[in-house]
Amino acid sequence: MTNYKDIKFSREELARYDRHIIIPEFGLAAQQKLKAAKVLVVGSGGLGSPLLLYLAAAGVGTIGVVDFDVVDDSNLQRQVLFGKDDVGSLKARAAKNRLEHLNPYITIRLHETRLSSENALDIIKDYDLVADGTDNFPTRYLVNDACVLLGKTNVYASVFQFEGQVSVFNHRDKNGELGPNYRDLYPAPPPPGLVPSCAEGGVLGVLPGIIGSMQALEVIKVLSGVGEPLSGRLFIYDALNFHTRTFKIRRQDENPLNGKNPSITKLIDYEHFCGLKTQVEQKAIKEIDVQEFLNWQTLGESFQLIDVREPNEFEADNMGGELIPLATVAENADRFKRDRKVVVHCRSGVRSAKAIRELEEKFGFDNLYNLKGGILAYLEKVKPEYL
Repeated sequence: MTNYKDIKFSREELARYDRHIIIPEFGLAAQQKLKAAKVLVVGSGGLGSPLLLYLAAAGVGTIGVVDFDVVDDSNLQRQVLFGKDDVGSLKARAAKNRLEHLNPYITIRLHETRLSSENALDIIKDYDLVADGTDNFPTRYLVNDACVLLGKTNVYASVFQFEGQVSVFNHRDKNGELGPNYRDLYPAPPPPGLVPSCAEGGVLGVLPGIIGSMQALEVIKVLSGVGEPLSGRLFIYDALNFHTRTFKIRRQDENPLNGKNPSITKLIDYEHFCGLKTQVEQKAIKEIDVQEFLNWQTLGESFQLIDVREPNEFEADNMGGELIPLATVAENADRFKRDRKVVVHCRSGVRSAKAIRELEEKFGFDNLYNLKGGILAYLEKVKPEYL
């Protein structure tokens, strides 16, 4: 980090940050530290939106944004960084435009790429701190491991449905003591498919705003040296009941990165580590796209249509199939026909693929077809006005 004592402010900046500077415990020195800092935010979605907005507003001098995705209309329920006019635009560029409009006195750097084992160290090394706003396990482990190998603090947050988590990993405190990292809390990822993503399981739109703001708070505390960061603690927030819990986390001797006998000295294949490549390497399930599905209907092809979404999703929009939610597929295996083709669908094709895999492995089905892209692809083709 640049020597914060050398940081100067214009008259306009001093007026902008006045509410910070007049706080006795914060003051000019803490604001100088923010301007001197370089923070990398991984992901500009649900968590990244409030995180980026508040870091920019607070005056963090250099903010890097890692994101390769584009803005979709379904993002706007929670990704408050974007508006209707941004739909179809690259998220990183839309974020840069919004943040520079919010605060013209800071620098926004873009990394319009997927963070990977090949580029993570090169990208992260130029920043003082990383804030992880992603929603998948391979990237969480990748960010954690890269931060540990480079000696960077990792401010972590996650959300799912009504619950959010926040912690600060790999942080060296004022006494020089190094705190735990993500692998001390979660040594190994859950089995593939056990924990759905927000796209599949959903998230209350306001929750990322709450948790992302807490994540921004922890970033500001770490950078400014004000307050006590959540290092060595995991904060859990239950929005449904407004319950909060804080658990202590300790460094583990078995940690493969910086335990007593480290076995990981470089970044690994995180897709394989999280079991995702194993799924890909299995026998591919049969798929049909929406056009082929429509052709089957036109030609009078005999098939059964199964919807494995949840009842509330089915009520909102359906294709006329039989509803068998994913969690109940095994106990309802006898409802899947064996004497004709069976088309299985969900929202986007992920849950239906899991259902087919389970039915093939446990019950020997060989007549199941996954609808590629799910009901979203169907509506886009047949009823685009519904989207």
